[in-house]
Amino acid sequence: MQAEILLPLLALLLGIGAFAGILAGLLGVGGGIVLVPAFFYTFSHLGYGSDELMRICLATSLATIIVTSARSVHSHNKKGAVDWEILKTWAPGIGIGAIVGVLAVAQLRSSALQGIFGVLGIFIGLWMAFSKSEWRIGDQMPSPPTRMVLSPIVGFLSVLMGIGGGSFGVPLMTLYGTPIHRAVATAAGFGALIAIPSVVAFLFVPISAEVRPPLTIGAVNLGAFAVVVCMTMITAPIGAKIAHSLNPKPLKRVFAMFLLLVAGNMLRKSLGL
Repeated sequence: MQAEILLPLLALLLGIGAFAGILAGLLGVGGGIVLVPAFFYTFSHLGYGSDELMRICLATSLATIIVTSARSVHSHNKKGAVDWEILKTWAPGIGIGAIVGVLAVAQLRSSALQGIFGVLGIFIGLWMAFSKSEWRIGDQMPSPPTRMVLSPIVGFLSVLMGIGGGSFGVPLMTLYGTPIHRAVATAAGFGALIAIPSVVAFLFVPISAEVRPPLTIGAVNLGAFAVVVCMTMITAPIGAKIAHSLNPKPLKRVFAMFLLLVAGNMLRKSLGL
């Protein structure tokens, strides 16, 4: 592929990875919620816009989550914060939901996936901006019948957005009485449960050759994956260091406003406005 395409693509991906890593370390949010729209706008402006583009963005974002989730779980586990019982009991349902999510993504056009991302992103942004730590549905995690319903929903919705388990898993666990630090640590494990089966499935989702960015296998762009992972591994610790010196609450509200703008713009584009 020509240098005039590859060099701008590399520069943009380096910037995206650095930004996503800092946000992940600073605010504890998964990089996927930043990476999906960033990938979409980057590939679109480089001439790869098509009805299949969102599949590539979602799949590539989830591929990065495999690495970041593993690193995060390892770090949290050293502090004894991961609830392995929750991960073990929720894993089958989350995995099933993730595979169903891939099947849905493979059938939906980019405009529909943009709209889904926009609507769900707005809900997540509103939750980050206005939720209160004392909100509760129960004092312990749901019983098996309820878990059998909720766990596939977490996996399914996360794949439709190309994100790990934090955006849905943390609110869910805290609403059921799990302390916030344990919820964040455990939700990092949700990311791997979602990303591993979905990325394997996405490797077999066909993308038309004429609209496929270079280094794409199935729906996963290996070039974007490699560059972004390298950058997030470097910049996430920087964001974490900054977080320790600042009050996270106003920062989360600022990010919530940013997310509302990004999600709203994705929704607007999906409607052709």
